[in-house]
Amino acid sequence: MSKSTEKQLLIDKIVESIQDTKGEDIQIFDLSGIENSVADTFVICSGNSNTQVSAIAGNIEKKVRNEIQERPWHVEGTENAMWVLVDYVSVVVHVFQRQIREYYDIEELWGDAKITKIES
Repeated sequence: MSKSTEKQLLIDKIVESIQDTKGEDIQIFDLSGIENSVADTFVICSGNSNTQVSAIAGNIEKKVRNEIQERPWHVEGTENAMWVLVDYVSVVVHVFQRQIREYYDIEELWGDAKITKIES
């Protein structure tokens, strides 16, 4: 399997995991054409409470580990679950509580990326 096929499978599993736990406003940022970006792809979504943000992040880890045998390199933010980052190196997932996402406006920071919105 090629690297791009593996990455697309990972992205698809992440999106599926977010949808399973009712994550909202899912967007995929293709950063591969941006010089000095920290990853090739960001997947960003919102939850409505710290419980839901934790559930989304946990489901991503579990489903990706069980179905495609990938483990995150790093996970951050689980203590307060306002913004959880799940880092698979080439793909980084940001799970925000809605008001935190609005405050940091990460979409504006990476506005020159190719953005794909996932319809629910």
